[in-house]
Amino acid sequence: MKTKFFSILVIFSIMLLGLNIGVAFAGGYETSYITSITYQNIGSQATTNLEVKFYDSPSDTSPFIYTPPSLNPGAGTSLFIGGLSLPSGFRGTAVMVSDQPLLATLVQLPQGSATVKNRPLSNGFSGGSEDTLLATVLKNEFGGWYTIFSVQNVGASVTNVDIKFFDTSASLVHTISESIESGAGYYVDTGSVTALGTSFNGSVVVESSGGSIISSAMELASGTGTGSRAFEGLGSGSLNFFMPSALCAYPIPGGVTNTAYAVQNTSLTTSTSVTVLYSNGATETQVIGPGAKGSFNACNATGMTSGFLGSAKITSTTTDIIAIGKAAGVGLSTAYVGVNSGSSKISLPYVRWATDTNFNDGKQQRVNLAIQNVGNTTITGNVLVKYIDRDGNVAGTHTITTDIAPEAKVNSNATNAGLSEFGVYAGGTQFGGGVIIEGPSGSELAAIARVASYVVATGLRAGEDYNSMPIP
Repeated sequence: MKTKFFSILVIFSIMLLGLNIGVAFAGGYETSYITSITYQNIGSQATTNLEVKFYDSPSDTSPFIYTPPSLNPGAGTSLFIGGLSLPSGFRGTAVMVSDQPLLATLVQLPQGSATVKNRPLSNGFSGGSEDTLLATVLKNEFGGWYTIFSVQNVGASVTNVDIKFFDTSASLVHTISESIESGAGYYVDTGSVTALGTSFNGSVVVESSGGSIISSAMELASGTGTGSRAFEGLGSGSLNFFMPSALCAYPIPGGVTNTAYAVQNTSLTTSTSVTVLYSNGATETQVIGPGAKGSFNACNATGMTSGFLGSAKITSTTTDIIAIGKAAGVGLSTAYVGVNSGSSKISLPYVRWATDTNFNDGKQQRVNLAIQNVGNTTITGNVLVKYIDRDGNVAGTHTITTDIAPEAKVNSNATNAGLSEFGVYAGGTQFGGGVIIEGPSGSELAAIARVASYVVATGLRAGEDYNSMPIP
């Protein structure tokens, strides 16, 4: 059959990831995860040719192939990897092939831990680039955080990659070279890279031998730390990046939360000056060396006020940059990728809203959306936030009528669309549903979704972020 590669997905840390599986108070780094692929058909027809190819090693040329059921236009569903005939301990990559355009978000489900409840989230890709960059990579830093990341070859033939580790002083600390077959991937666990020493804080640049590659990462707290989060690598940067979420000592149940940004200089030869401008006018500027990262904490910005809830714009004077946003505090450990442009129509494939009872008993999740105007002009027309169920039907619409100034943001959740429950079926045994956001023609929107879970044992909320994706 003739098919097209609409969505190329890197599947991260699927089965037995880490050590000490089953230890009740193991941290995020020691916990195992099983992936669920949540995907949405954004085409005009139902899928008729759809398959997923799973690769288990960099040299794998004979993937395991699974054929999911067809999917209606606009509909969203999920594929639980633990329900397939993959070997226990599988850790690899996947390619989803379809005759309709798809968008997908990967949900990492923690297994066997009494304390790790966060669900790391990252998006699939529709293509790759010759190089890929990860703005922040850690080994035993900030109280025991580690990074595990994968590099996937999404080109048609085998490619060689050089994985370069730069510290915050812009020094090249270590390089790993590897050959990767088409569709397959290579994993790096910083805890196992002895050349990084006992600890490492920096960034990674991956260069291919003319191929097409993507990358995805998880940051995981070890020991008694329960934090876990995920984000995608980027193939290129920009002089400007927009961050839909910015917080300084913002009150949430149990305490306050703060935002920090990891900003990487994509040039390997030239330094650049980077300024973060928050929507309340507060600013912070740093010089970042070649290949290195700078860290910006919202509460350190000049003019910042306590209790701030807003957005930010990051600007580089000389070279392109990429940026990762993180929120932390009283249970939260989130990460998302900043954006350098927007679209008038965007999608978030994984959206849920639990009832009070099901949220408060820790069984189901709630998703809140931050929607930012990343264009140069004020949006004066309606912005429609459509909550679409697993069958492709619009269950409810939140119509945002307020003007949205450049770089400003608005918020939404299912209750704004008149829904007391969304994405949950059959008494909580089945799930599926997403959101499509439509702005006026020519508008530029970007959004992040925060997926929150209530942790009964602590009374706090675990949460993770992921980015919207543009709909062509």
